Amino acid sequence: MLNQRLIGEPFARLEDAVRWLTAVQSQDYAGAKWGLAQRIKDTADREIDEQFNNGKILRTHVMRPTWHFVMPADIRWMLKLTAPRVNAVSAHNYRKMDLDEALFKRSNAAIAKALRGGRQLTRDELRASLKRAGIAATGIRLAYLVIRAELDAVICSGALRGKQFTYALLDERVPQCATLKRDEALAELTKRYFTGHGPALLRDYAWWSGLTMADAMAGVEMAGAHLDHETVDGKTYWFGTHQRSAKKKTPLIHLLPNYDEYLIAYKDRSASIDPSINERLRTRNEVLGTHIIVLNGQVIGGWRRTIKKDELTIHASLLVTLSDAESVALRLASERYGRFINSGVVRLDIRIIK
Repeated sequence: MLNQRLIGEPFARLEDAVRWLTAVQSQDYAGAKWGLAQRIKDTADREIDEQFNNGKILRTHVMRPTWHFVMPADIRWMLKLTAPRVNAVSAHNYRKMDLDEALFKRSNAAIAKALRGGRQLTRDELRASLKRAGIAATGIRLAYLVIRAELDAVICSGALRGKQFTYALLDERVPQCATLKRDEALAELTKRYFTGHGPALLRDYAWWSGLTMADAMAGVEMAGAHLDHETVDGKTYWFGTHQRSAKKKTPLIHLLPNYDEYLIAYKDRSASIDPSINERLRTRNEVLGTHIIVLNGQVIGGWRRTIKKDELTIHASLLVTLSDAESVALRLASERYGRFINSGVVRLDIRIIK
């Protein structure tokens, strides 16, 4: 929690948080913003939108085949390092939809032409541009054509248009700059992952990055001077500069989003699950069907929200019974979320799952 900055000194700026975590899974855009906000001092939902619209952070497909927030300064070398693996994972679906390198070359050119000159278009508008170029693009096929343009560093996120996402030319959004050689990029990504997410296992890093275990081992070898490791119960954990946090005298609850880096960044998540509820959690999947409640670093249940006019209700499904102090911590976490989205009244609806 300390290395991920969920406790300790928060970041002063959005960019600092994204750079520290390197890549923040963001297919749930609203949830990813809230996850970042819990690592930043005094920020609001609309402020993150503004910085996203201004290109302070970008959103693209990188590493695993899903969206991540990344920094403009990192996007090119990260794509160069991880895009080949994403393409390899997607190869079966490419073939299934009759997508080959010749077609990707045509679709990339059509998309680039449509966006040239600072235009920012929605996915549906890109579909129309592809159609004019004689390329059939609907449903999943359209998604893969657009994803491939992201992986080939042709496009990245543009500004929001209301609630719709747009795409922009990467070269117009981010000026060309010197990139890293593959070994340099691998060492940098490895160092950053274990510094911002450690202690973690090699297989955690391979899962998070989408790289092979061979790459993970090579990365640790190259970044070794910046990392330390410790073996516990036969498992070797890697981390950056080791910090110890002061023991909290009061309980601390986080209302984390569904794909927060605190859980999604690891293959082995057992240390973050309260052992007393581990078995019940396996059989009560609906508890974590939305977002995640964490007490002192361990998952104890899930949460969702409803908003009516100026009233926010946090619906908490818990697998443990809270003490009075823990109930206060849940109330404080709920009110923090209310401030983030600029809600008025904040209500709690708590359900204990037996």
